[in-house]
Amino acid sequence: MPTRTRIAALTTALALLLTGCSGGGGAESDSQTQAGPTSSDTAPSPTPITPADYADEAAAIVGDFTEDELAGSLIIGTWAGTDSQTAVDMVRKSSLGGVIVMADNLTETPTPKEVTALTKAVAGARTKGQPVSIGIDQEGGPVSRLSTAALPFPPLMALAATDDPNLRTQATTVQAQNLADLGFTIDFAPDSDVTIGPKDVAINVRSAGSDPQAVAEVVAQAVDGYQAGGVASSAKHFPGHGRLTVDSHEALPVSTKSIDELEDSDLVPFKSAVKAGVPMVMMGHIGLPDAKTTPASLNEKAYSALRDKLDFDGVIVTDALNMKAVTQSAKGSETVTALAAGADLALMPPDAAAAQQAVVAALGDGTLKKDDLVEKAKRVIAMQLATAAKQKQSGTTGESADPDAVLTEVAEKSVTVLKGECAYPGTQAISIVGGSEKEKAALAKAAEKAGLRVGSGTTVSLSPGTSAEVAVGTAAPWTMRSSPAQTAVTAYDSNPYALGAVAKWLKGDLTATGKLPVEYEGSDKAPDCG
Repeated sequence: MPTRTRIAALTTALALLLTGCSGGGGAESDSQTQAGPTSSDTAPSPTPITPADYADEAAAIVGDFTEDELAGSLIIGTWAGTDSQTAVDMVRKSSLGGVIVMADNLTETPTPKEVTALTKAVAGARTKGQPVSIGIDQEGGPVSRLSTAALPFPPLMALAATDDPNLRTQATTVQAQNLADLGFTIDFAPDSDVTIGPKDVAINVRSAGSDPQAVAEVVAQAVDGYQAGGVASSAKHFPGHGRLTVDSHEALPVSTKSIDELEDSDLVPFKSAVKAGVPMVMMGHIGLPDAKTTPASLNEKAYSALRDKLDFDGVIVTDALNMKAVTQSAKGSETVTALAAGADLALMPPDAAAAQQAVVAALGDGTLKKDDLVEKAKRVIAMQLATAAKQKQSGTTGESADPDAVLTEVAEKSVTVLKGECAYPGTQAISIVGGSEKEKAALAKAAEKAGLRVGSGTTVSLSPGTSAEVAVGTAAPWTMRSSPAQTAVTAYDSNPYALGAVAKWLKGDLTATGKLPVEYEGSDKAPDCG
């Protein structure tokens, strides 16, 4: 069956199963879809589509804008609650460039049908001129806003652990196609930060690892996948959040290194993303040594560095402006400051309508220059038009990889031994003695599906503090460094595919080949299973 139909059918099955299961992150269909091509297969590449192809059309659209429309076109709004009409009215009244869908805009266990009804309504808020961007923060793993409505995608560190470049791109393509089917045009991913390990409180497993060059390779492969799947990606969080020990959701973290000093480390993955053709880069809320109280998202020097050092000519979007790292204002001043500093898109200002009016007022008093905003709008709209064209192209290219087969392969190739042997001797029964009730239930379900008895036998803990024969990690690998177990593995996530791979490994049906993507105290205990 066509890829889009297969993805939609699989996602629906996953959602229905998960509503009756306490496991998190999705559920694997008991009725497997027909196996399709895997990572070893290749398909002819379609003709590349870039924003530059739509520069003239974008200029014509912007040329007809009123000042209100120009101001609104540079804002991605957010709203509270599950009423889609609120989002539609917001786009129409403030001429917004788009919206971002967050978890609280959906029910607790959303279905694909629920999500597509929402995105269709918002997309129809404007029928000509500038398309409506519909964004989502769907990295995979811990940052998965769509819950049961989307495929259970792992975090980027799991993709890194597979040590399979083609599979990484193919998996991200599958994810992008799934999001496009659900009506999204932007995914605020991939995370392009380089993690420092246990002290990294905000990024950790969202990062591809601790080696800048290795992270750069994974990021580029992910960008390729998003492009192939028809969704605009956004490398984040420039100039790098992974070495910081303060979460910018809660306060302003300050880098001890300047952007110049980060050039051979944290900036490397962003350079790779730009080279791969990423259409958008997200500016982080990160203080710099010479601007300790001003986030990079409001710092003109940070935007200039991204343009000049990386030669980036695409769209620069702020991180969410309603985060605590940014001084909150109900009057939209944060949006004016961000646009004046160099942003093209203001993401999630606390009050989108106030932000639009503040931009209009700033045009009137000269704080913002119209010619500058026109250039920003042309960049944004060219990206939106190119994304629409890519989605149309992607929908007509026929068969591609089967999502179930791809996600299974990712899970099985990413299982990483932290202590012990690559091949477990095998057991026929397990007793789960640690971890949350939700994760224990999910592992029990995966184990039973693999043919293991649950309730007695080899003791398995999902918690580093519980003594057991085997410890199984479902987050960043260093969370298991204190486990007393003689054998420890990590699956990087607790989605059904990840836990299914662990169950196969416990049974002795799978040899772990995952490559540990990060160094930390104790990581030298991990065997080389590659």
